[in-house]
Amino acid sequence: MTAIISVENLSISYRVPGGNLRALRDVSLSVARGEVLGIMGESGCGKSTLAAAMINLLPTGARISAGAVRLAGTDMLRLSPEDQRRLRGRSVAMVFQDPMTAFNPVLTIGRQLADFAGAHDPARAAPAALAAMLGRVGIPDPQRCLDRYPHELSGGMRQRVAIAAALLMQPDVLIADEPTTALDVTMEAQIIHLLRDLRSSFDGAIVIVTHHLGVIAELCDRVAVMYAGQVVEEGPVDSLFHDPRHPYTRALLACDPAVVDPASGRLPAIGGRIPDLTALPEGCAFAPRCGMAQPACASPVPRHHPGPGRSVLCHGAGP
Repeated sequence: MTAIISVENLSISYRVPGGNLRALRDVSLSVARGEVLGIMGESGCGKSTLAAAMINLLPTGARISAGAVRLAGTDMLRLSPEDQRRLRGRSVAMVFQDPMTAFNPVLTIGRQLADFAGAHDPARAAPAALAAMLGRVGIPDPQRCLDRYPHELSGGMRQRVAIAAALLMQPDVLIADEPTTALDVTMEAQIIHLLRDLRSSFDGAIVIVTHHLGVIAELCDRVAVMYAGQVVEEGPVDSLFHDPRHPYTRALLACDPAVVDPASGRLPAIGGRIPDLTALPEGCAFAPRCGMAQPACASPVPRHHPGPGRSVLCHGAGP
């Protein structure tokens, strides 16, 4: 399938007091129309930086040292700021992590949605069009919701409105960065159900960034596992969940509370901590925490392809 958005050999760093923090290192991914890609990993592994790079909303201190982000063949990172603004919303849209801070507290929901849609296409800013989109994402009494302020909505409703705002322009790519993190269990289930329903009606690509394995299993076709700024394993969800090849992927799956035996009296954890991203080793960054580490892990790691659509960044995954 032809990729609608692709990340090619992308490396990004931040200038910090200890040197250069290498947030992303040689990351390559692609997503086709109609496909849902999940990106998972521990906090600090580079997931949110990758999501921000895919819409080029990186913070001021970020430095792109190599790579490209191509949207329908056009490298967004090389466009002027004005051209990038024209693409955001219309071609690629993002649902941010915290629905509590996504909206201006002193403006009504309708005013904010109209301002956003009107900046791209005045016809989509009509109240009827806005209410129809709110209804599509499951907001009860959407016409009344347009006159409400953000504080009058629950966290789940605000996240639904944020998704509606992202969908208003019918973008080619929808990026959801931890869309359920700030919600309670009930609201989280509602948002997962909503995103699952959107799969059948959204004619674009979806990228979901999360640390929640259940969200990946429920919604995604493929998954990329990130560690220390790299994609260490990628593949179809079923293949990767049932046959993980990278030791880090195995460790992550073993920590899923859904598979923990309550009778054991313990919650599994990955020993050690993520390495210092300002002083990364030449070889495998996971080696100090890996029970399968060998002397070869101190040397640069080759990428292996053990099956269709699979890739693993591990010495032990080779033939």
